Amino acid sequence: MATVENHLIELLPRDDRLRLLALCEPIQLVLAEVLCEPGEPTRHVYFPIEGFISLVARTASHPGLEVGMVGREGMLGAHLALDVVTAPLHALVQGPGAAWRMATADFRLELARSSALRQSLNRYIYVLMSQLAASAACLRFHLIGPRLARWLLMSQDRAHSDSFRVTHEFLALMLGVRRVGITTAASALQRSGLIEYHRGDLTVLDRSGLESMACGCYAVDREAYAELL
Repeated sequence: MATVENHLIELLPRDDRLRLLALCEPIQLVLAEVLCEPGEPTRHVYFPIEGFISLVARTASHPGLEVGMVGREGMLGAHLALDVVTAPLHALVQGPGAAWRMATADFRLELARSSALRQSLNRYIYVLMSQLAASAACLRFHLIGPRLARWLLMSQDRAHSDSFRVTHEFLALMLGVRRVGITTAASALQRSGLIEYHRGDLTVLDRSGLESMACGCYAVDREAYAELL
């Protein structure tokens, strides 16, 4: 992990970047690992490099619904920039891989020291807010097929590969729909030649076709990130 591949860290000036990395430790994100729970103190922040994380909103009557996703474009723990230590969402590793981890106390000290880090995080928090708002509207107004296409594109972006593992059960949980709905939508994408799916192994065969099937929320997310970061 000698080469930095987290975009937020790469945006920092050299001295700020090296100082932050000196306080980080390399770890491996493990599939289905829970990194934080809502209402609990944040002990570490994470800068994914290869892995990616689902941000899940939970209610008393439902195990959860994915409202955001964090890969190497961002970080888990950005709320600390607002001087809030309590985690707002359930964070679950969706894609395994390398990441940088940093203790909360060290990160808060670095925030106070580095104006470049604060500026980047302020912009990133806006991008996260846009992603959360788009997810709420997407859930209410868009059909399962376009929502599934959007989710697969977001996952492919963060997996940095055309292939990754995902089950229908997990997709149903993340999208807040019944498993049969996921099966129907995924089968339609497969018949169209856009994806190939077999026993949890999914491959994107036609990215441009998948983009045309996805709801407009995917393009909005990408544009917000490109414009601000």
